[in-house]
Amino acid sequence: MLYCAAHFLSADQGSRFFHMMSSVTESTQPIKRRAIALVSGGLDSMLAVKVMQEQGIEVEGVNFFTGFCVEGHTHAIRKKDKDKEKRNNALWVAEQLGIKMHIIDISEEYKDVVLNPRHGYGANLNPCLDCKIFMVNQATLMINKARELAGDRGFDFIVTGEVIGQRPKSQRKATMPIISAESGADERLLRPLCAKNLPATLPEREGWVDRESLHDFSGRSRKPQMALAKKFGLDDFAQPAGGCCFLTDESYSNKLADLWKARNERRYELDDIMLLKVGRHIRPQPHLKLIISREEGENRFLEGYRYQFTSITTVSCPGPLALVDGNFQNDEEMQQAAAIVARYSKGRSSDEVTLEVRSPDGVARQVTVEPFHPDAVPLAWNVG
Repeated sequence: MLYCAAHFLSADQGSRFFHMMSSVTESTQPIKRRAIALVSGGLDSMLAVKVMQEQGIEVEGVNFFTGFCVEGHTHAIRKKDKDKEKRNNALWVAEQLGIKMHIIDISEEYKDVVLNPRHGYGANLNPCLDCKIFMVNQATLMINKARELAGDRGFDFIVTGEVIGQRPKSQRKATMPIISAESGADERLLRPLCAKNLPATLPEREGWVDRESLHDFSGRSRKPQMALAKKFGLDDFAQPAGGCCFLTDESYSNKLADLWKARNERRYELDDIMLLKVGRHIRPQPHLKLIISREEGENRFLEGYRYQFTSITTVSCPGPLALVDGNFQNDEEMQQAAAIVARYSKGRSSDEVTLEVRSPDGVARQVTVEPFHPDAVPLAWNVG
């Protein structure tokens, strides 16, 4: 019928007619809304994505690398973690849910969040509120850029797995609007797992998502999330354990604070924050710290740093590899450090142990010392 009607129109009239009909057809097609989700790799963000997918929202994930959330690294090198999954949980979530994942290195920009958090730290050196604001802001910049480049194919809103009351610093009802406002996301930030406990956002008011199909989770209990995971048929996911950020760990935070104190300034590099997770950290002198491996995996990891640090290894018996963060001011300090390393070797009960002290340029010398008795290493020297 459409073809016959158009057949009797002039060429110009026919062109206008088909353009009009095309516009009507396009206008009746619902716009497929797109969201970008902050995916940590944990259960909450996984569920938030799934809730959106159930509503027909096209979701892409983003995972920001700060250098502090590297649980897979320690699982790979520590014997006690040998049974834990050695995977990037964010990528694994993307595979399970069938979404595209953007992994973005923000470790350099993130330094200001760690060093100068406007909203302060949590129980340790975790700047959780500033961290969430920063992450959402980065996602906001992404959706703004995507909309600038792709128009209607850009992202419409941001999704997070936040739950009111889940985290004492950043996930409180009072902090939710702070994150939305200071990140620049404003009403384009949707939290599907606790949305019913909050004012309706732009995606809800515009009908892009059905508010009634969102959730009202709150508190620290994981039961609602577990039940929802079961409903979705999700039976394999990263177990919740306070997040994967090492800054929430007291021992790690103590090591970082010690590093700043020894340097007389608050700064760090990526190598610093990786090394803080490995080995025993013993500071026998204010200007000198030993990083001593505890097992073969850590030994192999520290090997990669022997050209950056002075190292100490045992020669006369099996023993650990130790890195020296700092410089010996005299032979007595070097012998003291060697005796401490010998204390953790197989020759700890011997009268003497011979060790090699090698500088980063490869120049080495051997020293023979009596191993420290366990009680001779004061607890105050242990960092962390």
